[in-house]
Amino acid sequence: MKKVLVLFILLLSVLSLATVKIGVVLPMTGGIAAFGRMVWEGVEIAHELFPEVNGEPIELTIFDNRSDKIEAANAVRRAIEVGNVNAILGEVASSYSLSGGAVAEEKKTPMVSPASTNPLVTSGKEYVSRVCFIDPFQGWAAAVLAHDKLGIRNVAIFMDVEQDYAVGLANYFMETFQGLGGHVFFEYYKSGDQDFTAQISDAMMTGAEAFFIPGYYQEIALIAIQARQLGFFGPLITGDGADAPETITIGREAVNGLYFTTHYHSDSPVFTENAKLFLEKYREKYGKNPAALSALGFDAYLVIRDAIARAGSLDRDAIAQAIRRTKNFAGATGIINIDENGNAIKSVAIVKIEDEQFKYDTTINPQ
Repeated sequence: MKKVLVLFILLLSVLSLATVKIGVVLPMTGGIAAFGRMVWEGVEIAHELFPEVNGEPIELTIFDNRSDKIEAANAVRRAIEVGNVNAILGEVASSYSLSGGAVAEEKKTPMVSPASTNPLVTSGKEYVSRVCFIDPFQGWAAAVLAHDKLGIRNVAIFMDVEQDYAVGLANYFMETFQGLGGHVFFEYYKSGDQDFTAQISDAMMTGAEAFFIPGYYQEIALIAIQARQLGFFGPLITGDGADAPETITIGREAVNGLYFTTHYHSDSPVFTENAKLFLEKYREKYGKNPAALSALGFDAYLVIRDAIARAGSLDRDAIAQAIRRTKNFAGATGIINIDENGNAIKSVAIVKIEDEQFKYDTTINPQ
């Protein structure tokens, strides 16, 4: 009887070791919790559809970074040291991926960000990759939109000095827009600010025809409201930080006419099988159209799963290398190719808010 019990315990241990563990590190509480919830919706759907890899079950554990840079690093460390995960799916904001990614690199654990677009997130790293485009391309696309499509020549850039994402995207936009012959003026604020009337008034005095706001949804919506109240009715342009329902629920009619660059829209011309499957299952589960972050969460899970399948191993080094060899992967957001630096080469979707709804406008492809 004792021998049978020992064998049973050993069998359970082997089964436990065979379980694939993915730590999902997201802002589930705090200032950008909406982003975390959207990513998690996509991850959940992917896991429900594809719960195994190489015949082994995939176990997901959420680690909340509380929308905080320091806690982002702590959450990744907990996932690795306590959760003993094989890979990390996260994080969302570039600032959090920079701090969390440093831990993943130190611990030699593969990490795939669904949405961190700052180039520094993967720069010089071997274990951190992403399934989203990067800010040099996003900033270029936004500048081309402003200059070529909207005919804008003078732009005021509202920059959140506390967010690496905002600082980087602002500078990439500036470089391209000035290169096209446009002029820019900078206005500065900090995350959590509520009153932007001084910056808006100053921007209007410079003769700005449009505002570029490369921040996150709370401040974007507040700037839009206050700009309209002060009499500025020119175009508002932002990055993917606006791609959250809260932009509309906070901004209401003030955000009508706002353009933003993003990774996905349900009406964009993406025809992969996974895109169709994702959209169908998302609508069935949530009764609405998905945001780009949900599609990116879906893709991040599938890219990690695909890398584990190709690696044929739970060895972290093997998984990290397989992620960097991702080629022509058909995801919900389109075809994903990850280069040797861990960056995804992809198109940018342009979305415009009309009648308080996100409407697909056009797609800008890499040159």
